[in-house]
Amino acid sequence: MIVGLIGKVEKKEPTFLHLNVNGLIYEVFISVNCSNAIERKEIKLHISHIIREDSETLYGFLDINEKNMFERLIKINGVGPKVAMAICSTFKPKEFVKVVKEKNIPMLKKVPGIGAKSASRILVELGEFSLDEGGLPQSSAFNEAALALESLGFKKDLVQKVLAECQSDDTTSLVKEALKKLQKI
Repeated sequence: MIVGLIGKVEKKEPTFLHLNVNGLIYEVFISVNCSNAIERKEIKLHISHIIREDSETLYGFLDINEKNMFERLIKINGVGPKVAMAICSTFKPKEFVKVVKEKNIPMLKKVPGIGAKSASRILVELGEFSLDEGGLPQSSAFNEAALALESLGFKKDLVQKVLAECQSDDTTSLVKEALKKLQKI
């Protein structure tokens, strides 16, 4: 699984680029926001590597929060990588968190390929899309740990409070650490 690439930009278009990594050139799909932020020839991208039956595609992000947003979106039924990239191209992570918190269907409908029905489904499924203390979207590990603990029967508010106190950064460790804290409550 490819999770990051460092290389020279050979070709840049608004929605993809060719990245030369030690003589091997990768085609990496990027959001318009990411494309606008690329100013240097030498860059480091966080990669979401998607393997399907008929293809392997790389999606690149300068901002780890944009990658987390993309990966959270593609887990929603009916939202594929193209729609997720369209959302990433339309909204920066902080803007998207605001759209979700406000349940702003008209704003989400501005994304190409999203109608009223899709917008409302996305907002319902992302109802728990939240911010960490720094004002950035929480990591996918945090969100996965929260879902795991909630599925064990713990209340959402309590889970959020306990996970905020945890130091781990991968899902399994977060769940274990949170369970220890929840035993003491």
